[in-house]
Amino acid sequence: MDGRRISASPRPCSGRRVVAKKRSRGGIDGFVNSVKKLQRREICSKRDRSFSMSDAQERFRNIRLQEEYDTHDPKGHCAMVLPFLKKRSKIIEIVAARDIVFALAQSGVCAAFSRETNNRICFLNVSPDEVIRSLFYNKNNDSLITVSVYASDNFSSLKCRTTRIEYIRRGKPDAGFALFESESLKWPGFVEFDDVNGKVLTYSAQDSIYKVFDLKNYTMLYSISDKNVQEIKISPGIMLLIFTKASGHVPLKILSIEDGTVLKSFNHLLHRHKKVDFIEQFNEKLLVKQENENLQILDVRNSELTEVSRTEFMTPSAFIFLYENQLFLTFRNRTVAVWNFRGELVTSFDDHLLWHPDCNTNNIYITSDQDLIISYCKAESDDPLAEGNAGSINVSNILTGKCLAKIKATSGKATDDCSADCCAPGGRSCNSKRRVQASRIRSTVAEALEDITALFYDEERNEIYTGNRLGLVHVWSN
Repeated sequence: MDGRRISASPRPCSGRRVVAKKRSRGGIDGFVNSVKKLQRREICSKRDRSFSMSDAQERFRNIRLQEEYDTHDPKGHCAMVLPFLKKRSKIIEIVAARDIVFALAQSGVCAAFSRETNNRICFLNVSPDEVIRSLFYNKNNDSLITVSVYASDNFSSLKCRTTRIEYIRRGKPDAGFALFESESLKWPGFVEFDDVNGKVLTYSAQDSIYKVFDLKNYTMLYSISDKNVQEIKISPGIMLLIFTKASGHVPLKILSIEDGTVLKSFNHLLHRHKKVDFIEQFNEKLLVKQENENLQILDVRNSELTEVSRTEFMTPSAFIFLYENQLFLTFRNRTVAVWNFRGELVTSFDDHLLWHPDCNTNNIYITSDQDLIISYCKAESDDPLAEGNAGSINVSNILTGKCLAKIKATSGKATDDCSADCCAPGGRSCNSKRRVQASRIRSTVAEALEDITALFYDEERNEIYTGNRLGLVHVWSN
């Protein structure tokens, strides 16, 4: 469902791109036809939307804190482990697949937990000096890809490794194998996993070469060697190459993602002395925004240009493209908004003020149907239990902005319109001051809702997993 770029810098990796499971093929006409297919699918899906929204409310009703896992092992995950890997640190990423929950701590330790036994299966770090930076579940071959740096390399290069989920289930994380060994992924190099197209993009800064690999079998498909390429943006079926800015314009190329064929080359005019806030590609639409200028939406098929006033559309901190619905989400100052490609605001949310001002997308989950957004949010200001660091987990309808469910620290029964019950095991209401009576759960509900640093929703199990600054993982289920 998501594409993720992991950079070889010390900085955190870039945000999540949420995309529909649809592949475009062919030339410039091919990807336009693919857009039409997506639109037809969207029309068909509207028939089931009224049912799915009521179903969503029911899905999250009576949700409760059910389990607690701890990623911290004071002894370390193996002998001779690096000292900082023994320290307790916050969860930065959670991935779940096949009844296994993977939790990655900022220290670089990644633990796997079984939802069947609720025991820790193993640590994914297969060597004492391995610091895991990010995770990616490859549904094409049911494996987990870890992206790591190593002390032996002075933490300078990204190394990728794939391990079948079945091996991890057996407690054999070392049964995997290395990927992209021929690539030198040192800063500013990166690796990007593109789930929608089934591709992997790598950039070796050492020789200024981009390479595209097949996500199914990791074979290299083609390479792009051009030192003037400043950035590559991936969209269903295509890639946008952004070249070094020239005087008054930026050269652009659209390539087929399948074989690298150039589909279109063109220049986009820019204001000479203003920095470019962003250039983004969405199928046939090009979005360009410069500092203190209007948003420009260019249709690359016919050069039709739409402008949105800079007072209406201000530069967001992050995007999430909703390919299924032909819309995009923007994040700015803790708020979320939904736009269409005519530059119109489609949705603003009733009750969805994000907790983190920097839009950490590891605290946001978009369902595969792209109808719900689940986020860690600020609790209501009039909630007497909202003091301190306790927030709430909000579930909202993307198309209407309506809050459908909310997990919050409360002693009373939840309301129907925008709350799910938070209950102790057995179904009784829980007081936030009372600890949930379960062998593994040491946190109160209020404590479990404090300082959440990562969030994931398992759609198959209908469970939400959250991680916090203490390295704990909490399971919310009904």
